[in-house]
Formats: sequence, structure tokens, C-alpha cells
Amino acid sequence: MCGIAGFLNLDCAPASPLILKAMTDAIRHRGPDGEGHFIDGVFGIGHRRLAIIDLSPAAHQPMLTPDGRYVLSYNGEIYNFRELRIELEARGHQFRSTGDSEVVLCALAEWGEEALLRFNGMFALALWDRKAQALLLARDRYGIKPVYYSHSDSVFAFGSEIKALLPQPTIGVDIDQEGLVEYLTFQNFFTERTIFAGVKLLPAASVLRIERGGKVRISRYWDYHFRERPNLLTEGDAVAELDHLFRQAVNRQLISDVEIGAYLSGGMDSGAITAIASSHHPYIKSFTCGFDLSSASGIELSFDERAAAERMSYKFKTEHYEMVLKSGDMERVMQKLVWHLEEPRVGQCYPIFYAAKLAGKFVKVVLSGTGGDEIFAGYPWRYYRAVRNDDFEHYVTQYYDFWQRLISDDRKPDIFRPIWPRASHVSTLDIFRNVLASQRQESLRPEDYVNCSLYLEARTFLHGLLVVEDKMSMAHSLETRVPFLDNDLVDFATSLAVNQKLGKVAEFAQLNESDISKKRQQYFRRFRDGKIVLRKMMKNYVPSDIADGEKQGFSGPDGSWFKGDSIDYVRRLLDNRSARIYDFLDRKAVQALVAEHLQGISNRRLLIWSLIYLENLLEVFNCQPNSNNHAAWTRSSSKSHQTFVT
Repeated sequence: MCGIAGFLNLDCAPASPLILKAMTDAIRHRGPDGEGHFIDGVFGIGHRRLAIIDLSPAAHQPMLTPDGRYVLSYNGEIYNFRELRIELEARGHQFRSTGDSEVVLCALAEWGEEALLRFNGMFALALWDRKAQALLLARDRYGIKPVYYSHSDSVFAFGSEIKALLPQPTIGVDIDQEGLVEYLTFQNFFTERTIFAGVKLLPAASVLRIERGGKVRISRYWDYHFRERPNLLTEGDAVAELDHLFRQAVNRQLISDVEIGAYLSGGMDSGAITAIASSHHPYIKSFTCGFDLSSASGIELSFDERAAAERMSYKFKTEHYEMVLKSGDMERVMQKLVWHLEEPRVGQCYPIFYAAKLAGKFVKVVLSGTGGDEIFAGYPWRYYRAVRNDDFEHYVTQYYDFWQRLISDDRKPDIFRPIWPRASHVSTLDIFRNVLASQRQESLRPEDYVNCSLYLEARTFLHGLLVVEDKMSMAHSLETRVPFLDNDLVDFATSLAVNQKLGKVAEFAQLNESDISKKRQQYFRRFRDGKIVLRKMMKNYVPSDIADGEKQGFSGPDGSWFKGDSIDYVRRLLDNRSARIYDFLDRKAVQALVAEHLQGISNRRLLIWSLIYLENLLEVFNCQPNSNNHAAWTRSSSKSHQTFVT
């Protein structure tokens, strides 16, 4: 696990080694174990190393092929690299190292872009072809590892994080106002945009190729295929096959030359991963974050899962560590968190920051249960909102209504009043519709609409979670692995019958609009639906009551804290007339929404979190509306880096 960065000067200017060094210095937290740089005329490529597999200098990057044609800077882990190495050796390749980086390099030299389909793992990579004078960037299938880029007339720059691009004189930190509308609709980015104008995130499962003349080609080499297999498995066969593939996935991801730990949240996904890992590594270290619930209320009283985690730690004989988060912990970490996460994404991510900080004190690698909910239908209250018996467009608009997580279309002219003349053309419905374009069919069953929803959430919500997981863990020089996103396991999960994941599809499909509203109110309060076949398999590893338990997300009791312990913090940031967010948002309209939460009228915890995040982002990165403020950022960045680096 590492950090990559580099640039191609399109104006034919020689690549500056000072700029390249500044780019890799900006992401030193991703790779404190070493650094490397390579200059080839107008092109420069750099690397920061977090040594996990093959700790020797032989695995140093950037790495060149023996003939000197290809240069690789690579971030990630390929879990099937040993099998690929055997195949490549049979084709005449010789290896100097024992890790996966050299296998990735030789595979790309041998098979070109087709090699990406052979990789089972997580990666973001840059490959420079010195002969063709062309650069290739690529990300793994699911988007576990990020790579950002910026393309101007004079330079094409890329890096594992946005801050790696900012030493380039042409790249600033202006707010992308169209991106702001997108984010404050979905609490996420569904397109390649980021919060910064001119900076994009290469989509998951995509390849970008740019030639020295500046011509860019982006293509997608893989996509999710949520379709029921023609010959459906019996429940018993499905459980047995799932058990084999799940164990195989965890075992694959235990490969390491350093110690591995595991998150142990209290739920079945992380619990089963820990169970398998502990059978190979006795007294494996496990980590849990809980919450002080003394001022929580309602459903938030169930948000602390430490008791269940401690119970499983005892069962699996792990060396267990935990911490308890209080309301003030969010406030004190915000600016450091913003510095590392950069672009805002889904959810309230400070608990993940603290969990990674805890784990990073003891291990370099940690296993996570991320992905299990998205591929096995762990959020049934979402899918049942859009189960249809009619046309596809009705499904799209209905599901879009649900995914307006922060600001709905009818409120946008008021909320975005300061920028609306320049941003009113942004159609977030079209953005939403475009994600689902490949799923459109003439005739769909209710089960097919569920698969459409799973596809959309894997492409968007899961991807957002993975971006957060990467940034929060790498802030602490920690590699997070996600066994649920093993290629074979994902292929199996996406081919399962919907009724092996969800139990009430047919029931909800028969309800009319008024009845389904009443039914939702009853059903969504308490449920044990979703992930049906996975729950049955999990009983091989975790106690039955945990496998059958209600879905619990990893979230703090912020709804209560924002109205209580943290109310002064919320008011100090959002009631402030000089708050920077009001360069983009209407102060009275925003404060009216915040007041609805503080008065208990509506739960707007996600919106309040997002507004707090944006206000801190505008300060940390010294952003100004519609200005070229690269110089201002440069003046403040060295101080900020000293303040926020972990």
C-alpha cells in the first residue's frame, strides 16, 4: 500500500524534480517507509512506499522492466500475484523481487490493458511507456484505491490524493460549483467530479490513456452484473458455495510480511472475517470504536456495539482494543480529518478516522467488512421503496427521490441562491439516470428492480465508502483490506436470486403508493430482512443471535449530539454571518433547515455534518469562490501540513 504521483508536461517543458518531490511529500503519510522518483524528459513519476509484501529494496518503486521501456508506480495489493507470477515465468519473465509490484509490471508489459481483468485485488497504478511516450492510469474494479487527475493545456497531473496535485502551479483549489450541487444532493459524487474545480477522480474499473500530445482516452474495462443465474441454486447449495468462496476470499487477503489485524464492529460481517483470520493467526489484534450514549435518544441508543464485539473477541481469542467516542471528539478532529479526506463523501466519517488511528498504533494492515451490505442487499428499507410493477422511468424517479439525501430539488433555488444563476443547469436527476442507463430494459420484474438498485448503490454508495476508507486509513499509514470485494465472491453474490437476499420483495411489489407508505413505517422500525443467505452462512462463524440481528451501521449518535452536547459548535459554525459556506449557500435558507433539526422537527444530521465539513474544508484549503488562489494555498499549505499530518 502506497501513494503515487506524477505529471506529463504537455507544453514540452522538462519535468521538474522539485515539483515531483513536492507532490510525493504531500502524501508522505501514505508511504512512510520510502520514496522514489523517476524523470523521463517531460514526464515525472513518484512513489511513497508502505512496505507490506517484500520489505526488501528489490520492491522499490518506481519500478522499470529489464528493457527499460515501462515504468510503474503502483498502489495496492494483488492477492493472486503468485499464480500470475507462475504464468509469467512460463512466458519467460524473470523476477528479482518476491512481491506483487513486479508481477503487476510484467503482467502489464505482457498483456497490456487485458492484464487488469486478471488482477484480483485493489490497485491504482500509473504505467509510463517510454517508447510510445504514453501514460496509462487504472483503478481496480470496485474503486478501493483512488487516483485523481487534472488536465490543462500545459500539464496532466495525477496522484493518490488531491493534495498531491497542488504543487503544480496550474492547479488551484477553487470550489466546483456544479460539483457542490451534486454533492449536496447525494452526499456523494456520482460523476468523476470532486469538490475542487478541474480535479477529477478516475472512475472505478476504468483506464485512462494519455499521449504526449495531450489526447486522452478513458474506457471502462469491467462492470457489476447483478443478474440472476439461469440455473438457480438451492438454498443449501448457495450456502455451501458461499461458505467456500468467503473463506477463500479471507484467506487470500491474509498474505502479508507484516502483522495483520481486524476491525471487529459487533456485526456479523467483521465478526466472520475475524473468525477466519484468527484461525490462521492466533491472538490476532482486533479493534472496535464505541460511542458514549449518555446523551443519546431514540434509535441512537443502539449505536454502541462494544458489548457484541467484546463477546466475539472472547470467542475468537483476539487481542482486543477499543475506544469510546464522545461528542467533543468530532469537533477536535474535524480539520485534521478534512485535510486527509479532502473531498466530502458519504456519511459521517470521523468514527472511521478514529478506528484507523487506533488500529494504526498496533498494525500496518487491517481487515474490514466493507462491501458485504452492498453486494448481499443489506439495506432492505432502501430497495423496497422502489420495487415496481410498472415502467423503468417511474422506478428511476422514485428511487431518485429517496437518494436526494441532503437537499431536494424543490429547495435548491433557495439554498443555492448565491450560485444558482451559474449552477441551475445541473440536473442531478440526469446524473442519477445516467448511472442506471445500462440497466434499462423493456420489461422488468420486481426482483429486477432490486438488482438495479443494488447496481446503483455498488457504483455510487459503496464507491463513496471505499474512498473514505482509503483516505481515513492511509492518514495513519494503515492498509485496509476488504475480503467481501474478492472477484470470485462478488461474481457469485451478484448472480444470486434476489429472494435469497431479501424476503419481502413480492409483498411490497403488490402495494399501492398509500399502502406502501404505511407498510414502510411498520417495517422500517425493526427488521431482520436482507442478506438472507449470508446470514445463514455466517452462523458457521458467529453466534446465531448476531447473524440474525438487526442491521446496524457504523455511526455515532450525532442526531442527538447536534441538538445537545455539540449545539454550541453547530451554532458557532453555521450561525456565523461570516461563514465561508455562505459565499455559495443562502444563509437564511440553510439556517431554517438547521433549525428544523435543533427543534426536533426533522432529522437533518447528515446535512448538518456536510455543512460543518464544507465550512472546515473552505478554511483548511483556503478556498475562495471564483478565484485563482493557488498562491494563497501554497503560502498556507506548509503550515497546514505540519498541523494536520499524523
